Parts: sequence; C-alpha cells; structure tokens
Amino acid sequence: MSTEESTRKQAGDGLRCLVTGATGYIGGRLVPELLRAGHRVRCLARTPQKLRDQPWAGDVETVQGDALDEESVGSAMQGVDVAYYLVHALGTGARFEEKDRQAARIFAERAHAAGVKRIVYLGGLTPSAVPERELSPHLRSRAEVGRIFVQGPVPATVLRAAVIIGSGSASFEMLRYLTERLPVMVTPSWVHTRIQPIGVRDVLRYLVGSATMPEDVDRTFDIGGPDVLTYQDMMLGYARVAGLRKRLILPVPVLTPGLSSHWVGLVTPVPASIAKPLTESLRHEVVCREHDIARYVPDAPGQPLPYREAVELALRKVRDAQVDTRWSSASLPGAPSDPLPTDPDWSGGSLYEDERELPVDASRESLWRVIEGIGGDNGWYSFPLAWAVRGWLDRFVGGVGLRRGRRDAERLRVGDSLDFWRVEEIEPGRLLRLRAEMRLPGLAWLEMYAEDGDDGVRYRQRALFHPRGLFGHAYWWSVSPFHAVVFGGMARNITQAAAKGMAARRDGRTAPADGTGPGAGGPQRRPDGEREESARG
Repeated sequence: MSTEESTRKQAGDGLRCLVTGATGYIGGRLVPELLRAGHRVRCLARTPQKLRDQPWAGDVETVQGDALDEESVGSAMQGVDVAYYLVHALGTGARFEEKDRQAARIFAERAHAAGVKRIVYLGGLTPSAVPERELSPHLRSRAEVGRIFVQGPVPATVLRAAVIIGSGSASFEMLRYLTERLPVMVTPSWVHTRIQPIGVRDVLRYLVGSATMPEDVDRTFDIGGPDVLTYQDMMLGYARVAGLRKRLILPVPVLTPGLSSHWVGLVTPVPASIAKPLTESLRHEVVCREHDIARYVPDAPGQPLPYREAVELALRKVRDAQVDTRWSSASLPGAPSDPLPTDPDWSGGSLYEDERELPVDASRESLWRVIEGIGGDNGWYSFPLAWAVRGWLDRFVGGVGLRRGRRDAERLRVGDSLDFWRVEEIEPGRLLRLRAEMRLPGLAWLEMYAEDGDDGVRYRQRALFHPRGLFGHAYWWSVSPFHAVVFGGMARNITQAAAKGMAARRDGRTAPADGTGPGAGGPQRRPDGEREESARG
C-alpha cells in the first residue's frame, strides 16, 4: 500500500472500491460490508435503477455499464483502488465461456489502464486431481477467469469457494428444499462427493479483507469452512438443525447431472438452468488444499463458521424474514429486460391490453398494503389452479415457475423477483409494475394502481402484452377468454381484501391474511414458510 493510500486509510477515508454484480446475491451483500469497513463504493450495473431501493443506495455511487463494454468498464474504473469482479455469463447460451473470457480480459485491461491497485474475484473451488478439460463448463470457466486475473498486469486476489451456505443462496435453497420436501430421496451418486462448504458470512469477510492485501500478493486462495462433508452428510445435518425426522437417502448411479438438474428443478425453486451447473460441480470432490487466506485476513475464534452454525444462522434469517438478497436477485439469464413501452409514442408493434378498474371501500393505505403484499405465500387473488398450472407449465419448459416467492413478506423494492415476475417499478402508495419472467412468446407486464377518484379510492389494473411473431398473437387470443376469470377475479378480490383489512383494523382485530379474499385461494405455504433471508447469514 502506498504512503498516500496509507494516510488516506488512517484518516478514515477508506479505499475506493468498484463492485460489479451489485444486483446479485453476493454483490448485494458485499456493498454494505465494504461501507461498514470504511471504504467508498461505486457500483457498475447494467440497470442502475435496480439498486434504487437498496437501503445503502444513497451511500454509494452507481454508474451504468456492461462488463462486455470496454468504454463503460474503463469509465467506471477511474479513480478506483480495488475492483471486485462478481459477474459471470453462465446461462446466456452455448458461448457463455467465451463471454466470460472476453469480459475478464476487458476488466483486467481496463483496470490496468486506470491504475487500479487490485482485482478481487470470487470463483469456484476446483478438484486437485482432475484435468481442467474434464471439469464442468461452469467450473472450467470460473477457473479460466481466475487465471486471466492472476496472469494479468494488476495484482489479483482470486477466492475459490465450493458450496456457499447462506439463506437465499442457490446452493442453500437447493439443499433446503431437497431435504424439507423429500423424507425419502432417490438421489444421484454425487451425494457421496466430499465438499467443503463455507458460510456466506465468511465469504464476505474474506472479500472485504482482500481489499487491503499487500501489493505483492497475486494469487488464488481456497476458502472453506472447517468441515469436510459429503452432500448426504449436508442433507442429514440440515434435517437435524431444522428438527426434521431422519431422511432416507437412496443413491441411484443412473441419474446423470443433466437428469438430476431437472429433478432438482421439479423439487426446488431453483430452475434447471441454474441447477445444472450446481449439480455438475458436485461430480468431483471439492476440498480446500490450503488456508493461506488466514495470513492476510486472520480468523477470530469460531471463524470460519462450522457447517451446523452456518445452517442455523441461515435458517434463523429465513424464519425471521430478514432478507437482503437471494439467488434470484440477479436477473435470470435470457429473461426479458425491456422496459415498458410508453403508451403515447409506442411504435414497436402491437400492444395488447386488459384493463380493469373498481371502487374500493377502503383507504389508499389499506389498498396499497394488499397490492404490495401480493404473490409468494399470499397468492395472486384469483383462480389459484390457473396460476398453479401456469407455473408448472413454465417449469416444464425450463422457466422459473411460481416457486421463487418473495424476498420479504410485506415490502417490495425495484429488482425484486416475485414468483415468475420481477418488480420493474414501484411508487409507494400508488403503483406496482411487474415484468414477466415466465417463458412467453413476447413481453408482458402487470400494473396495479391505488388512486384517488371523484367517488373515492379506486383500484386500477393493467395487463399488457407485446407479442413476438405470429405465435405471440395466437398466444394472446388463446388465453384472452380466461382473462375475465383470472384478471377480473384478481381485481375483485384485491379490493375485497383491502376492505376486509381496513374493517379489521378499525375494529381492533387482526387483519385477515392477504390473499384470502373470496376465490383468492389463500396463501400457498412453502416448507418453512419460505420467508427468505438477510444480509450476512
């Protein structure tokens, strides 16, 4: 560290850190940890508005850019001391390894040109005795990206982790749902693979500590918890912590990673597109070969967390509904990201619309409470079988289905995933706009408004669909006969739920659970309520 940097650090000014992937699971948790450590943070995001509602948004600088765009990456690097690379192209198609390679090279070159002092990258732990060509594409690409940084002109810290245990991580959700839902499990042979899991709290601690490593450190570090377990041990350990009866596990060798990813996709909220690289990574033993990271980021007593304690912390966060980020925080690869076309000057083709408006015998606040609480356990206020069938059809064709649930049971923010929707815009007390992420032959949005009218409070609802090709038009007209039941029922039940909630509060009673109005179908409960987790656990 230079004299100038040392003086600035002692003055409490901290280092200037660039974080890519701040809309994702790890990046969204790293930012507040860096701020707590006294550093200044700049976030590079393709869609900066997704960070708008983060509690730390006002404490960071956010710039728009893409990891594959040299100009925007170079601009974001200006004045930066440490650059965190937390993005990958997994799931973007057959060429994802090429995209990862290109993005890493751009990042390394632009960092050098801007005078960045260190690059920090979180990659995957790879097996020691397996040639790289035999690794899964996921692990192979992670290894290559780490090598690009270590061989590049800027000193790099490459952290390599296996399974990350933290409420909301894809690995933890896969483990949780498999164990919760299947007392008797027919499993692939990889349940006997030895793994060294690590708690997300320790991952964040090592990431933050990497910012202040000496200039001559330029290498990879294996990071893991103190326990080496098989995946079967992890499932049985989870069952003990969760208070479940002992699970019976029957390995079946014929279940290939491809087949098992579809099996995981059916049982858990994690779609096959994400489950596949996770299961492929479990084919080989992933155990740390060293713990040199402790020389630079010392472990206090009890650190890193044992597996049991990491699971206990994660479950506590789930059950307390203390949620900051989830695996679904990042946009799903291939999901539509086009913003809603503005109505007056929309010239991109057909835009079908279903609009409903009803008076509400309740205050705007009561109506908004119902609107913001929609989805997840609270349901969608109409014809639950139709929603369930649509969710299963989406899973069948490789989509996310309805099982992503909500990050928080009561509050939403821009960028949140909400079943097979994502929050595109929210104006508290007035508007919630959702963009569809289910598999569709076009783009779709759902808007819900709480408004004041001449005759009192009114609820307004718009479903919009921009078809893609002839099949898109055919899709709209084939489902339009059901709109009166689905969308009409939704509008009626939302207004009734708002009125019931207000009446209950007026009478001093507990308001009925959102989504339990006539025909709403009631809450759709998940294994432990699926109230997802929070920042550091």
